[in-house]
Amino acid sequence: MNVVVVESPAKAKTINKYLGSGYTVLASFGHVRDLPAKDGSVRPDDDFSMSWEVDSASAKRLSDIVKALKESDGLILATDPDREGEAISWHVLEVLQQKKAIGKKSVQRVVFNAITKNAVLEAMANPRDIDMPLVDAYLARRALDYLFGFTLSPVLWRKLPGARSAGRVQSVALRLVADREAEIERFIREEYWNIAALLKTPRDDGFEARLVSVDGKKLGKLDIKNGEQAGEIRGMLEGASFKAASVEAKPIKRSPGPPFTTSSLQQAASGQLGFSASRTMQIAQKLYEGMDLGSETAGLITYMRTDGVQMAPEAVQAARQTIGKVFGEKYVPDKPRFYATKAKNAQEAHEAIRPTDFNRHPKDMRQFLDADQARLYELIWKRAIASQMQSADIERTTVEIDAQNGSRFAQLRATGSVIRFDGFLGAYTDHREEEDVDEDGGRLPEIRSGEALAREKINATQHSTEPPPRYSEATLIKKMEELGIGRPSTYASTLATLRDREYITIDKRKLIPEAKGRLVIAFLESFFKRYVEYDFTADLEEKLDEISDGKLKWKDVLRAFWTDFFGSVDGIKELRVTNVLDALNDQLGPLVFPPREDGSDPRICQVCGTGNLSLKLGKYGAFVGCSNYPECKFTRQLGGSEAANENGNGGDEPKLLGKDPYTDEDITARNGRFGPYVQRGDGKEAKRASLPKGWTLDALDHEKALALLSLPRDVGQHPETAKMISAGIGRYGPYITHDGTYANLENAEDVFSIGLNRAVTVLADKQAKGPGRGRGTPAALKDLGEHPDGGVITVRDGKYGPYVNWGKVNATLPKGKDPAGVTVEEALAMIAEKAGSKGTKKAPVKKAAAAKKPAAKKPAAKKTATKKAS
Repeated sequence: MNVVVVESPAKAKTINKYLGSGYTVLASFGHVRDLPAKDGSVRPDDDFSMSWEVDSASAKRLSDIVKALKESDGLILATDPDREGEAISWHVLEVLQQKKAIGKKSVQRVVFNAITKNAVLEAMANPRDIDMPLVDAYLARRALDYLFGFTLSPVLWRKLPGARSAGRVQSVALRLVADREAEIERFIREEYWNIAALLKTPRDDGFEARLVSVDGKKLGKLDIKNGEQAGEIRGMLEGASFKAASVEAKPIKRSPGPPFTTSSLQQAASGQLGFSASRTMQIAQKLYEGMDLGSETAGLITYMRTDGVQMAPEAVQAARQTIGKVFGEKYVPDKPRFYATKAKNAQEAHEAIRPTDFNRHPKDMRQFLDADQARLYELIWKRAIASQMQSADIERTTVEIDAQNGSRFAQLRATGSVIRFDGFLGAYTDHREEEDVDEDGGRLPEIRSGEALAREKINATQHSTEPPPRYSEATLIKKMEELGIGRPSTYASTLATLRDREYITIDKRKLIPEAKGRLVIAFLESFFKRYVEYDFTADLEEKLDEISDGKLKWKDVLRAFWTDFFGSVDGIKELRVTNVLDALNDQLGPLVFPPREDGSDPRICQVCGTGNLSLKLGKYGAFVGCSNYPECKFTRQLGGSEAANENGNGGDEPKLLGKDPYTDEDITARNGRFGPYVQRGDGKEAKRASLPKGWTLDALDHEKALALLSLPRDVGQHPETAKMISAGIGRYGPYITHDGTYANLENAEDVFSIGLNRAVTVLADKQAKGPGRGRGTPAALKDLGEHPDGGVITVRDGKYGPYVNWGKVNATLPKGKDPAGVTVEEALAMIAEKAGSKGTKKAPVKKAAAAKKPAAKKPAAKKTATKKAS
């Protein structure tokens, strides 16, 4: 009997079915140990020795492996086929050797790119040793990220209160987003005009042609700069005669792209399905690890963390056979297609992402998948199939048209395209290809060279240049890949970190840097510019790849990095905060001092008229304040609008709304560093209330301010308990509460209008849904999918902080753990530990599958640290 160690419980269940009773398959739940999150875990002075820590959940899992090994003949390490998977196998082996659990037992490493019976059995028949250059590359990356973060972040905390962290790849990704925002702020719009003619052929078929030259001068996009110039050209064309000078129909071939890599899958899923990068990888992980297909359990796609664009020869042959059956033989090219990786620093030559069996058509798989899984599987299947199909034959027609008006002449051009044979487009069309077709202008009518054309109308349209668009997740990933920053497998977690740190927000799928994020990047660019340069970061990635290829020693790379990096950090320690603020004032001018409509100096305080505005640093971060403090108490949030300040009620300058009818104290509206609020009275004892979401200072009146300050409001006594029901606005929004039970309300207005009858109904509905955490059950922040024993695992935000929920088991997240970064393995570990401490491990009934098969005897257990993002 052999013990097989894989990463996830879902994969363990699938593989166990393939291998049978001669094997015990156990899950490591990802990494079994990690660097402790404290200073000194990596020691440059001790030749970069590292301290590794095993948490309690991983310790139990390792004990299970040790126990199983006692009855076994050997150990087979079958973690994922990438650098991180190699490291997990190395960690497991290191711990087992320290526990003296291996002895003389055989140790083998196997990898499989797909979780199918054939792939797993073939891997078992071809074991190898652990690839130490891959492990060394992991150790170098882990040490670099640790040293960068734990050395630079404390400098940020001291010099820039409110900043949370810096990261080797995280900070460079943030710089891309911040630089694009700065481009948009600096952008100056330019007016330009386009001129087009609506023409007709002698056969009365209409079409449009664009003006491309006037009097022999070729026109660029911005050459017609104003309406007067456009009107003059338009008048000339309205009196001109038109003739088709030439008609050229040129056949072109459009070839398919390669199957998906991690990066291109994330980009396509964003553009076509609207998935975030993290959502895409979450779904792809499930498709890879194995789905219940009724008669069998199998992985539907190959490994989803890859830079490779090739498919295995047998997969190519299977794709060609499927193309012939589904689309017809004319769609099968004479020879298989071969693709070469174009991504900078592509590494670890795995297959591209493809279906494990092309005969599993997407329409046949829908019954076994949820909606999002089915959509992503269909995208992967179609792209992989299309990659081996015939090229599309397209006829592109270009018509050159002469316009003559006396001595003046102009040239216009009409273009169009027709798909003569759709080829691969019959299976897959990228959204960018659709845009290309639109630009060709569609199909033109029959136009003959030399024939006269009738003028219907001349259109002159005004336009203005647009600033570069903000990055979306997809376009940022594409840019990072082009620059060689980070690795595709880490892009999703890098973006998640930027969101969790509140350095960026996502609005309508666009990435917008928060003021806090721009402040951090401005600081790093001012004092650590080399370490947020694109070329420097890409060069480090190349060195990591050379380590994995055995061409460089990992500690040599660390020594070269640390010598310069430590010197830079050490030189900044004595920097005065005033020097930091001066640099940031200059670097962030448009953000800190936005232009004013009246054209006055944006650096002069508008409240006192004499003070200079500047960045200030407080306990909770940066804000804009006046140099005449404390005489002038003007403050403004960094990036906040000055509109309110122009009316004299910005910062701490109050706007009087009236008096309290009972205390005769002033009721004022204020716009503070942390948002707008109302206040009754003055001094430390003054009562304050923040404006709820959707309320603005402009719309606030005396009555609304009094209502806010009077909260919480008594609604009435509950008819059953005679205890008071109250309504208020808290950290999580509007609510009602009764006898320790909280229930959310839809909007702030409900707090002031809800009556007793409705309040009783809302509380009854909440109680019918089961107990929450002292309030209405919060909506899930993140859906982690099914527990191996049935039931959905979610991450929620409760009264006492974020927690993982599975049925009736609630496991609080460790302090400092980002809810959005919780993985299913970590969640399972916390659930197992919590369930064990309560003395119960009973699983909730799995709704869909309960009738098909019994629940497992106990839930899968745990995991330690997740794969680390760069």
